Amino acid sequence: LKNINKNKNTKVSYIPFFMKTISYILKELTVFNTSLNTDKKSLIQKHYINVGCAVESPKGLVVPVIKNIDKKSIKEITIEFNKIVSKARKGKLSIEDMSGGCITISSLGNIGGQYFTPIINSPEVAILGISPIQIESIFKNNKFVPRKMLPISLSYDHRVINGSDAARFTDLFSKLIGHPTKL
Repeated sequence: LKNINKNKNTKVSYIPFFMKTISYILKELTVFNTSLNTDKKSLIQKHYINVGCAVESPKGLVVPVIKNIDKKSIKEITIEFNKIVSKARKGKLSIEDMSGGCITISSLGNIGGQYFTPIINSPEVAILGISPIQIESIFKNNKFVPRKMLPISLSYDHRVINGSDAARFTDLFSKLIGHPTKL
């Protein structure tokens, strides 16, 4: 996509694919699309899918939210993502731009590092950490072949989500992201 993109203002990145992937997961594993009620005894089930993405800004780390990800194409998400990241980096986000998230993505992207434990953005119940893609040797058909690997970290609120649901989330994420044309 980077090779065919003619719009210099629309940077192609992996994040919109990750956002779209998460929209599928939230429909499948609905416990990830909840918030713990203020009574701490019940859940609020969300019937929309809004995904935030942590962005470094002059005001510190902010989380702009793209709303209704499940109803948008990768191209629409990419355009909106680039606009909101630019707005964040200029320090011009509104409260509306940063509210209504169901889950957040935190990416080390170009910063570096390999593994980290992202902190949940309350009232959300989970956050997905994305580390930079690495090339690793994988043994396949009796020989080592290079393969791109994407280290991920999932932090989640144990009052709402158990370990088996978290394992299902990361497994489904891996399966979906391995077939981006289906997104």
